[in-house]
Amino acid sequence: MKIEYHQYQLQLKDTFRISHASRDVQPSLVVSVSHDGVTGFGEAAATSYYGVTVESMMKALQKVEQIVENHIEEPPEIIWEKIYPELKTETFALCALDMALHDLYGKRKQQPLYKLWNLDPAKVPQTSYTIGIASTEEMIRKIKDFPWPLYKIKLGTDHDIEIIKELRKHTNSVFRIDANVAWAANQAIENSHVLKELNVEFLEQPLAVDDLEGQKLLYQNSALPVIADESCIVESDVEKCAEYFHGVNIKLTKCGGITPALRMIAKAKALGLKTMVGCMTESTVGISAIAQLAPMLDYVDMDGALLLKNDTATGVKITSEKVIYPSENGTGVKLFKFE
Repeated sequence: MKIEYHQYQLQLKDTFRISHASRDVQPSLVVSVSHDGVTGFGEAAATSYYGVTVESMMKALQKVEQIVENHIEEPPEIIWEKIYPELKTETFALCALDMALHDLYGKRKQQPLYKLWNLDPAKVPQTSYTIGIASTEEMIRKIKDFPWPLYKIKLGTDHDIEIIKELRKHTNSVFRIDANVAWAANQAIENSHVLKELNVEFLEQPLAVDDLEGQKLLYQNSALPVIADESCIVESDVEKCAEYFHGVNIKLTKCGGITPALRMIAKAKALGLKTMVGCMTESTVGISAIAQLAPMLDYVDMDGALLLKNDTATGVKITSEKVIYPSENGTGVKLFKFE
């Protein structure tokens, strides 16, 4: 068995700006796990907002290489349980490794993961395409440059409703709104009624995580479904969200990979919550893993590779009409220039 680390600087097509940060380049770590002539790939974006660097992920993963080697013949969820005690505070690194182990497992079983899970790829929901915070003119340009049936609009300014009204003049596509915890409860309630008339599908985490009283008020009075993001990080959060949100957005990097994400999706469904998996700014390596889960979801946000100038691999391809799964097994990923 061999584990290797591949560092990338992913160049974004446009500056990506949300309410608390902006970036033009996304550092990323791709992990490859090879065994018996087969290689699996996984990825995690090194997100400074969460204090994650490529170097910190590599350092964390090097601590568990021997554990992985000792259990490499076992299914990925078993290996995850073995390495979790060492990586429970390093979920981005854990995600990249778990993703690679799932890809390896699928390739060794000679099946795509969605087939191993008995999922129908024809049931994949449309992914949103993200429009980051910018001047209204710049946001309009991005929409015109990239026609798409469903946009996620990042907000968090002092003129958010005006932005949406202006964007609506230039496209009939459905909008989803992600205010990244920038609104107050009464503001969010008022906005929800206006936004519903502007063909907005749902609100994603408009309130601060600790504003439970406000979140309850919003949950009860919003004209639109409210989806948890920052409030739903790890498995234990799903049940907490049930009385405050209509659905949950699960990020593989935040929860620690495919293994816990599968459990979180099942738990959310059991509680009657809508399910969504979102991305950070991953390349096709990470997006192809998310795509394996997509047929079991109500919503999906897997536009990361669409936002890039340079990619790392071939794999699942996303168009405005459908998701095209490759013939390769596992997650379907083939890393560029990998030997």
